[in-house]
Amino acid sequence: MNQPTHLQAWCQAFEWMTEAVWLVDPHSLTVAYSNSAAQRLVGLTGSRLQGSHVRDLAAAPQDMYRWNDAAEVSWGQVTHTQVLHASGRAIPVEQRIREVEDPEGGNWLLWTLLDRSEQEHNERELESLLAELRATLDSAADGVLVCSANGAIRAFNQKLADIWVMPAALLLQRNDAAIMAWMRDQVLSPAQYDQQLQALGQDPLVHTADILNLADRRVVERRSVPLLRHGMAVGRIFSFRDISREMEVQSGLRVAAQVFESSLDAIFIADAQGAVLQTNPACDGMLGAALSPGVQASALFAQTEPEWLDAVAQAWKEVGHWEGNRQLQRVDGSLCAVRLSWVVSRDERGQVQQSVGFIRDLTQQQAAQQKIEQLAFSDALTGLPNRLMLGQHVEQAITQDTQAEFAILFLDLDRFKIINDSLGHQFGDRVLQLVAQRLQSCLRPLDVLCRLGGDEFVLYLHACQKQHSERIARRIQDAMREPFVLDGLGFSVQCSIGMAQYPEHGRTLNELIKQADTAMYRVKASGKGSFGFYEPAMSNGLLGRVQMEHALRQALDRDALRVVYQPQVEMHTGSIVGCEALLRWTDARLGVVSPGVFIPLAEESGYIVKLGAWVLEQAVKEAVRWVKQGLGVKVSVNVSSLELHQPDYAARVASLLSAYGLPACWLELELTESALLQKEPVIVHCIEQLADLGVQLVIDDFGTGYSNLAYLKRMPISKLKVDQSFVRGLPQDMSDKAIVEAVIGLGRALDVEIVAEGVETAAQRETLMRMGCGFYQGFLCAPGVEAATFQAMLRAQAAGLEAGSLGGGVPGEDRPV
Repeated sequence: MNQPTHLQAWCQAFEWMTEAVWLVDPHSLTVAYSNSAAQRLVGLTGSRLQGSHVRDLAAAPQDMYRWNDAAEVSWGQVTHTQVLHASGRAIPVEQRIREVEDPEGGNWLLWTLLDRSEQEHNERELESLLAELRATLDSAADGVLVCSANGAIRAFNQKLADIWVMPAALLLQRNDAAIMAWMRDQVLSPAQYDQQLQALGQDPLVHTADILNLADRRVVERRSVPLLRHGMAVGRIFSFRDISREMEVQSGLRVAAQVFESSLDAIFIADAQGAVLQTNPACDGMLGAALSPGVQASALFAQTEPEWLDAVAQAWKEVGHWEGNRQLQRVDGSLCAVRLSWVVSRDERGQVQQSVGFIRDLTQQQAAQQKIEQLAFSDALTGLPNRLMLGQHVEQAITQDTQAEFAILFLDLDRFKIINDSLGHQFGDRVLQLVAQRLQSCLRPLDVLCRLGGDEFVLYLHACQKQHSERIARRIQDAMREPFVLDGLGFSVQCSIGMAQYPEHGRTLNELIKQADTAMYRVKASGKGSFGFYEPAMSNGLLGRVQMEHALRQALDRDALRVVYQPQVEMHTGSIVGCEALLRWTDARLGVVSPGVFIPLAEESGYIVKLGAWVLEQAVKEAVRWVKQGLGVKVSVNVSSLELHQPDYAARVASLLSAYGLPACWLELELTESALLQKEPVIVHCIEQLADLGVQLVIDDFGTGYSNLAYLKRMPISKLKVDQSFVRGLPQDMSDKAIVEAVIGLGRALDVEIVAEGVETAAQRETLMRMGCGFYQGFLCAPGVEAATFQAMLRAQAAGLEAGSLGGGVPGEDRPV
């Protein structure tokens, strides 16, 4: 699209702007012009941007929705949102949209964006800095009070509250006047206290140090310095230290002596020849006894090699002090790790007059360092070794014994999510601690139990052959079957165990864990609560894709497939208004096979067409039976895009409805977004034919893929289903919440019903209800149930029972596929 000459000249003025500027056609909402800043912002050239729809630049769901219709655009308002960069990342921006008129009288939308990336980065850095300053303030040994110029409290730490014995209720009020009044009431002379504060107010730059006598006979040292900003006093910083004990002991000494005697750091004073003249109590305590006169200061430290003393002398000469870590030699001969700061004092001629050493005990610091190292090799929750420590054990076993044989067991708790969801994550963490203790009791001293994370554990069985590995796995299963009791609540936790043997199944820890993990999933697929060794065939898929596909094609003839029905419930009334037909497969050899495994396989092989036809017929037959009994509800059936490609699909649906006598209004077909976005004539024609039949069309898992959204206006859609991946994060996850709100708002604007999938908790349902979602399905009401059970639920509802009381299932086990 070429720009008119007058528009080109007019737009030149925008090239000098640092803000990103777009001129947008108000009718088509397409970009007519973008300046260089706009092109840099989104990483596209002007030719790529010109003629594109502004919706393609939007990164936030609400902006995508607003840009679909100019009437939804907020004119003149400054808003914070995001735009999409060519690389796919979202860029935070400040947005303004105005109507403007060009020199020829043409109307345009002037869309300006200001890149807020650096601002947001700076804000995050500032928040981090403030958090660090807060932590520093709370770590201070003195009570600190920061006030503004008018006396308002800006900040204080917990030490201040401790020194002034402030009650908790006072701290919760956030009442500056009350805090100041409390401090005033604690001093012996409130009038003098007021005078001192007034004097500080008259001289904002003065530094002060004074003593406060409190009514409870304690003595507090108060120091104050001005709070400066750009060289100007904007407030005052007070520091308070309880010096009651020091005042009692050292009442006759000068302030310097007070500091010397009361310092928490050990201090010694040496003469020009290095002989110790005086030590403070902290130094005597650290050494274990008072020093004899004339002891050399260097003799206090172990390994006083000449090179060290030369380094001290050189440092004194260059910077006036030496600082470093040493080993302090105590009187009893033991050593103590310390940090020594040794400062020299010279006379007017530059000769050494004396030196002062400040010694800080590093024992606690080193203990903390050891704790950090321990945490690096252990799990913080259970205290078990982590994968890093496990790796060291395995590597040691392999390198020390070339003929080593050991086993790796991968253990996963079955349905542990139920505990977390129903009793909370804190309770779940305590359960994991109990499980760790019970597992540890099943092992030998040389075995290693490691927690990978979540509810997954890895066991290293030292010098263990296959038969011994099986025996230990069986012992673990027996132990786990014993009930757990926590807070008076009894419950059971079972586990699935996969096993791999070294060197048969792998020669590295990563290989062994991978094979054991594969074996564990095979155990879960076979029914959970058991154990099994890795087999090479598992690496090619669950007994191999070819074997599974063959078994799936025989499943219909062997009656291994069944259709279950998951209720769809009206939010406000709790009434069942429909159901979704779900396919389930239980194989004689494979056990219960997850739909997430066999549905993709059926789609890849094309067998989904036959499976879909069978599921549709079963659902129609059940729907007719319910309608005839006066229990009619809408039945939803999932449709693959491969089925829509069949030229006679709509005709077969019509024939099926006619053969069983089911009115089309009782049938819903759930289509994926990807199927609707395909513009092939055969699919478009098929959807139009289905709509003409009166069958309701539903978009399944809405929002999980890229959506053009334009198809929503073209297609005869009656319902949108919010994918369970977004529902699962409610109500805590703000991103999921924003997406769900956007989908519900879109459905309301298009006048279609909204169904939320995978609702498992009351909190999720209440959140969805507040958002305006009309219907839901999921564990909170019921999992997929047999047709007879669903019919009983309908009868119970007809008899006046509340649908929500009809029971749930196992969370996540019967989700729609």
